[in-house]
Amino acid sequence: MISKLLSDANLFYLLYLIDLDLAEQCRKLRCPHCGSVLHFARYTRKPRGGPNNLSDEYMTRHGLCCSSEDCRRRTLPASCLFMGRRVYWRCVIVVVMALHQQRPKGTSIYRLQRMFDIDHKTICRWIAYFRQVFPSSVSWKSLRGLVNPKLDDKRLPGSLLAVFLKQVPDLQQGLIVCMKFLANSTCSRFLKPKTVTAKDGDFFL
Repeated sequence: MISKLLSDANLFYLLYLIDLDLAEQCRKLRCPHCGSVLHFARYTRKPRGGPNNLSDEYMTRHGLCCSSEDCRRRTLPASCLFMGRRVYWRCVIVVVMALHQQRPKGTSIYRLQRMFDIDHKTICRWIAYFRQVFPSSVSWKSLRGLVNPKLDDKRLPGSLLAVFLKQVPDLQQGLIVCMKFLANSTCSRFLKPKTVTAKDGDFFL
């Protein structure tokens, strides 16, 4: 069951390494405002939903700051671990929403609340966000053309995760590729023209 991955510290270690690489790639591009060298300006987050034995290193959000005294603007690299300012890990949000959306009858909010110890109101906010905000957001529109036109926007992010689980046999790797795709568009090479069917819910059983 894909929910078991959220208790695996190795998943978060791999996502942390990807975040570190994304930050380094961003740093090498230099400041987008003035072209000066960028320096790391990391800060600590306290995300929820992962295993208790995670290293403090994984709680680091990689930020960048311009070295020029006349600029000093900050740049925030893409992240697989964090989803904006939300207090839960990105992978936790995606898996919880996928479980709610992709099984034949969906997993009830109350069951998800018990499974992951997440407040009922929090899950309802995620549902509202992915139904009403995310499908029309700039970030999703920038990625929408990279996936099959038949992908159901009303069942995001579960329908998107199902595509990656079809393309990548290993559950952990499929989830990681989905996180990277949502962070930026570098994983489009994994996608092939394919219609996601109701059977994709089998991955969440």
